[in-house]
Amino acid sequence: MSRSFLRTVFGDYRRRIAPAPHRPEPHSWSPDRVTAAWLGHATVLINFYGLNILTDPVFFARVGLRFGPLTLGPKRYIAAALHPRELPRIDLVLLSHGHMDHLDLRSLRRVPRDCTVITARHTADIFRSLRFQNVHELGWDEEREVLSEQGGLHVTAFQLRHWGARMQWDTHRTYNAYVLERGGRRLCFTGDTARTAAHALGSRGAIDLMMVPIGAYHPWIAHHCTPEEAVEMADEAGARFVMPVHHETFKLSWEPLEEPITRFRAALSGAPERIALTRIGETFVLPQEGS
Repeated sequence: MSRSFLRTVFGDYRRRIAPAPHRPEPHSWSPDRVTAAWLGHATVLINFYGLNILTDPVFFARVGLRFGPLTLGPKRYIAAALHPRELPRIDLVLLSHGHMDHLDLRSLRRVPRDCTVITARHTADIFRSLRFQNVHELGWDEEREVLSEQGGLHVTAFQLRHWGARMQWDTHRTYNAYVLERGGRRLCFTGDTARTAAHALGSRGAIDLMMVPIGAYHPWIAHHCTPEEAVEMADEAGARFVMPVHHETFKLSWEPLEEPITRFRAALSGAPERIALTRIGETFVLPQEGS
């Protein structure tokens, strides 16, 4: 076991995790609006006209390999903005790929088993033991209609540029970005991606809100886009508003923790009104059409 790995696992054992700077209040959100709160890392809670969606849920102090009560992996710098017990009813969980900081079994155990789960090809076996009642794997360019008591939601999976292996040997696993459509509005959750052409994400119409990853690019530029590249992809998809995620929560790369959001703000300095939010726990309400 390498010395650098041991430093990662044990070096920050005593470091305190800061509380989230903001706290969402999802039980007060209107079912007649589109509302989204960033809970940390790539976890976003969305109320899409009354239908509640949770992306890549990760709630606990560490992500990684779990051995009994211990998790060997990176430790959060900022706590999740909500504890699982504070979540509203969840209708849909979106899982972008199998990496442990996106598909966290401990967090998924806290999600009710009667919700629908949509995940990438060759990833459902990872959480098979959790016995969710309604699980669908989507390949690239495949679509699914999610039905609930709150109505329907159309989901389309897209290929961007990442990788899906959870361990070194399971390279058959894939990864997805998703476009969600309901009531004439379109949301996009990209999961993880390096810079790639994003025009296809807007092929069914411009995106109202696009959630883009902006961290972990140095030196992992082959798998994670820079903040400037994230904005370029949002522009190609025709995104009206952009929500930066996948930063500030875990230290997965070499750039300073505050650098991604600083660069993201600078990249949109000419149109700051497009920035949906910037800090963990903040809430964004999509303006109604015509406003």
